[in-house]
Amino acid sequence: MSETLLLETASTAPRRRVTAVAEHIVEVLSDSGEGAQRCGQAFAAIAARSGHGIWTLEIIPAEIQPPARSVAGASGNRIRLGGGRITNGGDEADLVVAFNEQVLIGRVAEGELKPGCLVLLESMWREDRDPAVAQAYAAAHADLVARGYRVIEIPMDRECRKLVPDPRRGKNMFVLGMLCSVYHLDLGLGREQIALTFGKKDAKVIATNVRLLEAGWAWAEEHLDFAFTIPTAQITEPQVVMNGNAALALGILASGMEICAMYPITPATSVSQHLTELFETVGGLVHQAEDEIAACAFAIGASYAGKCAVTITSGPGYSLKQEGIGLAVMAEIPLVVVDVQRGGPSTGQPTKPEQGDLLSALFGTHGDAPKIVLAVSGIEDCFYAMITARRIAETFNTVVIVLSDGSLATAQQPFPRPAFSEDWLAPPVDQSPVPEGARPYDWDEATGIFRRFIPGQPGGMHTVTGIAHDRDSHVAYDAASNEDGLRHRSLKLAALQRTLTCPEVFGDPDGDLLVVGWGSTKGAIEEAVAGLRAEGHRVASLHLRFIQPLPSGIGEILRRFARVITVEANWSDSPDDALIDEDNRRYAALAMLLRSRYLVDVGCWTESRGRPFKPGTIRAALLDELAKEKRG
Repeated sequence: MSETLLLETASTAPRRRVTAVAEHIVEVLSDSGEGAQRCGQAFAAIAARSGHGIWTLEIIPAEIQPPARSVAGASGNRIRLGGGRITNGGDEADLVVAFNEQVLIGRVAEGELKPGCLVLLESMWREDRDPAVAQAYAAAHADLVARGYRVIEIPMDRECRKLVPDPRRGKNMFVLGMLCSVYHLDLGLGREQIALTFGKKDAKVIATNVRLLEAGWAWAEEHLDFAFTIPTAQITEPQVVMNGNAALALGILASGMEICAMYPITPATSVSQHLTELFETVGGLVHQAEDEIAACAFAIGASYAGKCAVTITSGPGYSLKQEGIGLAVMAEIPLVVVDVQRGGPSTGQPTKPEQGDLLSALFGTHGDAPKIVLAVSGIEDCFYAMITARRIAETFNTVVIVLSDGSLATAQQPFPRPAFSEDWLAPPVDQSPVPEGARPYDWDEATGIFRRFIPGQPGGMHTVTGIAHDRDSHVAYDAASNEDGLRHRSLKLAALQRTLTCPEVFGDPDGDLLVVGWGSTKGAIEEAVAGLRAEGHRVASLHLRFIQPLPSGIGEILRRFARVITVEANWSDSPDDALIDEDNRRYAALAMLLRSRYLVDVGCWTESRGRPFKPGTIRAALLDELAKEKRG
C-alpha cells in the first residue's frame, strides 16, 4: 500500500492510530554528510533517557566520500528500541526514514527491511530538474510499493527551507522531531539532547536546530496517521549510554593506564579520539606515532619505564605490531594491545565488522610467544575488560590482547554507571631497593612469575634484550637457558588459567545442541537460543571471554551435548560445496581451536557478510543443525 501525504494537499489532520509494540527497529539513511548518523544517535539517546532499552548500529559506506545518491553510499544509523535490555541490532527494520531513494535501494537488496515496512521518503526528487533523477526516483518508488512497503512521501526539503537556507544542514533535526512524535518521546528531552549535541556551537545554532526539531514534530503530528508506544523499563540505578569504542577509552582511564600509543586506523581510531578529549585532565598522554610499528615500540618503552601502556589498532595494524609484540613477550614487559577487528584480509572492508583476527592474536607472532587473549562481548564488557587486561599484564609481566570488532565499536547501549574503585588503578611504581642477590628474571618454578625490576630502582640495573636470555638477562645461546625461558613464559598461561572461572551455560546443562561463541556475537546468539528454547528445543549456548588460556571445565561442557557448533563472523568452508570433505574443510577459528584442544567434533556456522549477526539468521542456522541431528 502506498500513501502520499504532502503538505499542500493535507487539509485536516488524519485520525492517528496508536499501536502498542514490544519493540521496533528504525533506520535513518542519507548520503554522507547529511547528518543521518547524528539524527539516529540523538534519537537513541532520547529513547534511552526515556527508559527504553536500545542498541544502535552505524551504517557506514566503505568509501570515505561516496558519490551523492549512490546505492552503495548509504550512511546512517539503525536503532533498535524496546521495553527491556537490548543486546543486538535485531533482524529487519520496521520503519525507515530515507533522504533519497538510492540509499534505500541497497538496504532493500540486503534484505534489511521487514515485509510491510513503513518508509518515510524525501519527496523532493520526484520533481527534480534533472529528468534522469526524477525518473530514477519514480521507478524506485514504484518498486518499493510493488514490494509491499508502505511508502509515505514527505516534503522534508521544502519544510526545512522555511527555517534554514540549506536543508542539508538541518533536515536531520526535522527527522528527529518526526521520530519523537511517531514514538511518543518527550519533546523536552529532544531539546535537551540538541543542546548536548551542539553544546560547543553558537547559541543561534542550537536555537535553529530546536526549531527544526519542533517543526518535524509538528508536521508529523498534523500529517501522519500512525504512531507507536513502546514499554519503558523501570530504571533503578544511574545509567550511561555509549558505544564500544567510548567504553574502551573510559576503561583505559579507569584502569590507571597513563600512556596510549596509536596510529589512526578504522574502526579503532575513535578510541584514541575519546581518550584525547579526557586523558590529559588525569595526567595521561595519547601519542600518535608515525606508523603502527612505532606506536607499538613507544608503548613497550613506556611500559618498560614502570607502568603498563596500551596500544590500539585494527587488523592490518596488528600485523605490523607483531614483531614488537614478540619483543614484549620475550623481554616480559607488560603491554595491553586492543584490536578492533574489521573485514579483511589486508585493508579489507575497513568499515565492516568481522572476527578474522583470532588465530593471528593467538599464534601470529614468530616463535613461541604466548599471549593472553580475551574477547569483549558487549559495550559494558568493553569498559571492564580494560581494567582486567591491565591488571593481568602487570601481574604476569606479559602481553594481553583485547579483541573487539566493528560491531561493538560504534554500537550504543545503556548500562549501569560504573562506581569507581581504587582497586582498579595500578599501584605506584616500585622504586624500593632491589634485594641483594635478586635476579632480573628470577622465575617462580610453579608460575613463571617474577618480580620485575623498574628502571631507577637501586641495585636493579640490568640489560634488557629481546632475544633468548638467562635469569640474569644475559644473552644466552645455550639450549638450557632457551628452554628455561620458554618454559616459564608458558607457565604464566597455566597460572592464570587456574584463576579463571568457567563461563556459565545459557540454558540447560545438557541437550541436543550447544552453540559456542565469542566476542560481539553474544547478544544475537542468546536471543536466537532463547527463542528456540521457548519452542521446546534442547539448545543452549556458551560464550567465551578468555580464549587464551581457556578456563577449566569447557571440555566437560562440550561433551554433555549431542552436537556442538561455533557461531563466528569469520570464514569456514561449507560442507555442501562439491569439493569440500572432512579431509580438506577449513573450520572457523574458534571451532578449530576447540577441536584440537578437547578432541570433540565441534562443527561451525559462519557468516562473513560485513554486517552484525541477526538473531533470525542464527535461528535458521540452528534449526538446520537440529534437523541434521534428527536425521542422524
